[in-house]
Amino acid sequence: MREYLKFYIDGRWVEPALPERIDVINPATEAVCGHISAGTAADVDRAVAAAKKAFVNYSQTSREERIELLQRILVEYQKRFDDLAKAITEEMGAPVTFAQQSQVPAGLVDIKASIEILKTFKFEEDRGTTRIAKEPIGVCGLITPWNWPICQTVLKVVPALAAGCTMVLKPSEEAPFSAYIWAEVMDAAGVPPGVFNMINGVGPVVGAAIASHPGIDMVSFTGSTRAGVEVARSAAATVKRVTQELGGKSPNIILEDADFEPAVSAGVRSVMSNSGQSCNAPTRMLVPVKKMDRAIAIARKVAEATTVGDPNSGATIGPVVNKNQWEKIQHLIRAGIDEGATLVTGGIGRPEGLDKGFFVKPTVFANVKNDMTISKEEIFGPVVSILSYENVDEAVQIANDTEYGLAAYISGSDVNEIRAVASKLRAGQVAINCSGGDSTAPFGGYKRSGNGREVGDYGFHEYLETKAILGYTPK
Repeated sequence: MREYLKFYIDGRWVEPALPERIDVINPATEAVCGHISAGTAADVDRAVAAAKKAFVNYSQTSREERIELLQRILVEYQKRFDDLAKAITEEMGAPVTFAQQSQVPAGLVDIKASIEILKTFKFEEDRGTTRIAKEPIGVCGLITPWNWPICQTVLKVVPALAAGCTMVLKPSEEAPFSAYIWAEVMDAAGVPPGVFNMINGVGPVVGAAIASHPGIDMVSFTGSTRAGVEVARSAAATVKRVTQELGGKSPNIILEDADFEPAVSAGVRSVMSNSGQSCNAPTRMLVPVKKMDRAIAIARKVAEATTVGDPNSGATIGPVVNKNQWEKIQHLIRAGIDEGATLVTGGIGRPEGLDKGFFVKPTVFANVKNDMTISKEEIFGPVVSILSYENVDEAVQIANDTEYGLAAYISGSDVNEIRAVASKLRAGQVAINCSGGDSTAPFGGYKRSGNGREVGDYGFHEYLETKAILGYTPK
């Protein structure tokens, strides 16, 4: 039983303003596995005051000082690698192997990449007699999700530190354990008091207080589009910058000349990964109409080979994060059946042999139309929808016919055709032929998938203001 009842404010572990606890549920067992404290606006006030005070000095540190700080954080992160992996398995159900090989390493890669970017990042440039300076924006409110808990924490905290900002972090109350360990990493690395502060709590209280606080200069939020809208509303009165990485319903276009079996297989596996709880998952697979039957056969095989069970058992995927998510997924699977999509495999209820835990059957629908609920709404579970198209123009039209625009995927053999299709897709990131990740590539969405970008030097810019100093250089 983990008891994480204090907050990290001004370089110290402190008691919350009110002694109210939140149960943390292990999604594999449905049992309480720990407690955190529920923060209040008073706790946010205290953290913001510490961050504002610390900004005066930290914003003036040199590039070299910040590099040295990030290197110390990297060392401490590596020391806590196993602790982080165990926490993520317990708090959100990631299988042990996935936590060790994907979840925690993602944060490690991002720290290393940020250090390298900071070494050469251009904070100043001259244009004629004018100096263009990039300066830290100030105190940042960072609100992170539960699906990639430590990765998303790193993607916000590290660029903010690199830019010279101070911050208040609110991790998800669904998966707070890894963030607590992260705070211990920051403390061990010697982050100056007040530069990094962390408060637990629920979004409508702590998240809203952060978003609306006049002492916070920008908010970076990752989560659902619905919650992102509320953050933006709360922030509007103080005219602060808001960056958002929100929902997705990403298309995966399998072109006629693609190497079909590996392309379809990779698409299904990508959706099943992390129990379908990735905002950029390629959940809408588009295949040529004459290849629908072949796509069904391949997708069924891959989905039925995806084992579900105890995250400590060696299963491919574990549970989804909580009861509400499980019930939402069940509702959407039922909608797919009721609206006439072909249920290829999976369906309603837990997988056979599992009577406890928020486990979902790996599910594939075929002959899906783009106006069906399962094509329009983000399911956030291990559910693939296969749609057909007659020609490439129709595939592009279907792909773009969504309120989201986070990611898109294309598989094919004709490089020129792939590039032409990529240029027409309304998405912030397009992956070609199952290409791997890129720790320097900007990540973020069009439309209701958000605004702003994370990762690489683009992630740095979100935490910087632009100042023009006219007449800086004499003629």
